[in-house]
Amino acid sequence: MADRDVRQGLLDTIGEAIDELAQALAAFGVAYELLDERSQDRLEEELFGPVQKGYGRAKRTYADFAARYKLDAATFEQPGSSSGSRDVRRFLDMAIESVDEAEEILIHLQDSGQTVEYGDADLRAGLSGVRELIGHVRHSSREFIRTLGR
Repeated sequence: MADRDVRQGLLDTIGEAIDELAQALAAFGVAYELLDERSQDRLEEELFGPVQKGYGRAKRTYADFAARYKLDAATFEQPGSSSGSRDVRRFLDMAIESVDEAEEILIHLQDSGQTVEYGDADLRAGLSGVRELIGHVRHSSREFIRTLGR
């Protein structure tokens, strides 16, 4: 397999993680609309904010890597999330599941060694930065849900 093909595969895998983070943001957005103002502020600070920053960092890392190696890059659009449900916890669970999936994709990618062999220092730093931003979201979500409505 040619280096370009492996790098394109790396890029595509990063794109999958970005899609998962976008799904998480959409679910957090719906949850936000269902909360009172105080809880909205907490959601923004503890959950949505870190994922939004991770999403932005992942997109920048993706775009920069694609440009450096002249790879075919996708464009990402923020998905909408609509549902008749009014269950905040359901949307929070969906968001956390997507964040977990994104993190698992990135962990697998980093553990594969491809980011070392076919990537570069900027790619590795970008992916590590994304993981650092989203890595505490599961723990923060447990605390958020535990104290929801108090």
